[in-house]
Amino acid sequence: MSVVANPRIRIRFGKQGKVRFTSHRDVARIWERALRRVALPVAYSQGFSPRPKISYGLALPTGYESVGEYLDVELDREQAEAQGLVRVSELAAADAPGGDLGERLNGVLPDGIRVQAIAPVLPGGSSLQQAVIACTWAIEVDSADLEAVAAWVEAVLDADEIIVERERKGKHVVDDIRPLVYALDLDGAGEHGVRLVALLGTQPRALRPAELLDAAFDGGVHPPLSALTVCRMQQWMSQETQETHASQQLVEPLGFRELQGTQGPAGSLELTKITQDDLRVEPLSVDAGPAALVETRA
Repeated sequence: MSVVANPRIRIRFGKQGKVRFTSHRDVARIWERALRRVALPVAYSQGFSPRPKISYGLALPTGYESVGEYLDVELDREQAEAQGLVRVSELAAADAPGGDLGERLNGVLPDGIRVQAIAPVLPGGSSLQQAVIACTWAIEVDSADLEAVAAWVEAVLDADEIIVERERKGKHVVDDIRPLVYALDLDGAGEHGVRLVALLGTQPRALRPAELLDAAFDGGVHPPLSALTVCRMQQWMSQETQETHASQQLVEPLGFRELQGTQGPAGSLELTKITQDDLRVEPLSVDAGPAALVETRA
């Protein structure tokens, strides 16, 4: 007997302004309330305490901003069909009940959280947390000395290893984070400091910008840098992973100078999971338009 699977949609949103001080768990609660308020037919788990079937991407550290956050929502097919909403294009249509879904959500979400795009997700594939292999960060550091920051960037790229101590499951562990620094570049003077752009890995454990700025490397040299603002600009999956997801995505080659082989220690390219020839894709591009949900049978 064939079973029609529930459709899923992916929502891309930004988190900026004062709401950046809201924790990941509280953001999850905000989304649950918002989806209820727009009467989206979200599917629920079974059991004594049913929960909405919502999957979130990588947790954003409290205090960081982002213009590229994601969540996947599984819809209850029977309820959706009862409402006449069987296609994402119908959910997002201006003449749909209540108007465009993105606009309806933005009308009930708090200031600073804004929907950027909505599109279907094909069945199968890894979860967002497993699929994302790197993030692009814009970091403004507290410094007025461009040359000093540029020298720190060169030192990071030239380092053979960058050792940090972390606490994991109540134990202190030592990790080398250098293989997770895929790219790092100076982006000029910012409003209050110096801007950096970094491409940092997330597997097997995500490297946070603050951990990089605080790390000691090459003989104990400690960077005299602290972050004023941090914003996650993009999350990236490999093209191979993306082939199991929706097709309307942004695809572009890696463009940082280290990945082009012009910076970094000898053999550093072999340490990374992303190489010069790889293509990276976003889980959902802001340019992705709505498309029909695909009926799948198991």
